[in-house]
Amino acid sequence: MSASNRFKLFIVVCSVYFGLVLGYKPVIIVHGVMTGNETMLPMAQRIQELHPGTKVFVTDRFGGWSSLRPMWHQVMEIGSDILQFMAFHPDGVHLIGYSQGGLLSRAILEYYPDHNVNTFISLSAPQCGQYGTKFLHIFFPTLACETAYELFYSSIGQHTSVGNYWNDPYHQKLFFEYSAFLPYVNNLVSSESSKLFKKGFTKIKKLVLIGGPDDSVITPWQSSQFGCFNNNGSVIEMRDQLFYRNDSFGLLTMDSQKKIDLVTLSGLDHSDWHTNMTVLDNYIIPYLD
Repeated sequence: MSASNRFKLFIVVCSVYFGLVLGYKPVIIVHGVMTGNETMLPMAQRIQELHPGTKVFVTDRFGGWSSLRPMWHQVMEIGSDILQFMAFHPDGVHLIGYSQGGLLSRAILEYYPDHNVNTFISLSAPQCGQYGTKFLHIFFPTLACETAYELFYSSIGQHTSVGNYWNDPYHQKLFFEYSAFLPYVNNLVSSESSKLFKKGFTKIKKLVLIGGPDDSVITPWQSSQFGCFNNNGSVIEMRDQLFYRNDSFGLLTMDSQKKIDLVTLSGLDHSDWHTNMTVLDNYIIPYLD
């Protein structure tokens, strides 16, 4: 064996050894809407390549069309699986949620405040909701963005995940009247769970919000960092949002403790975030200690 090959073998052996000795925290991955766990396997494999010995759990629930089921239903089902996984890893885990899966993941943190998530990476997720044509037409090709509220802000529309986080800036009264999910996880509507939601969210040690201006699906793209439209079509950034200034569910608390990292990357479409190895290697895996 050449000296070069012996050195490479030494590096591999050391990587495996230190992965086992250092004990990288397990990682949980939640896929996006209209996809399934198979789309997240390249990410899982890459994590295990660079962090040998890491246990990775990729949820296989609600793939394809079943991902359109109501958000609270998915939160409880996926959340139950995640809690079982956590029970075997009491020293803590990391959580990565992509697209709709990022919003589901955040709601799981709030709904189950006894979680043991260390770092939560929200990967191009509509944390402040969604209001855009391209996203809408993935599921409802004939529905106009301007009139979608007529469907989503109804008892029928609230039986879809998309309706649960459709955030129409021009019909906010109906949004608060009908939306059974987003106003609650943002603690803009008080409930008996409001204190628990804040407790669960602020329990994490690091929040990483990843998104970018060339994402053609999340609209506005700033929703990936808690920004959304106001009623004149301007984007209100996270730190100017009412739920931030009022610390409704703990964003201000987290930010004041320097626990929030905003990562903005250009040149990436929505389907690139979880498959682009540069993104994984430079902006996701370094957070997975």
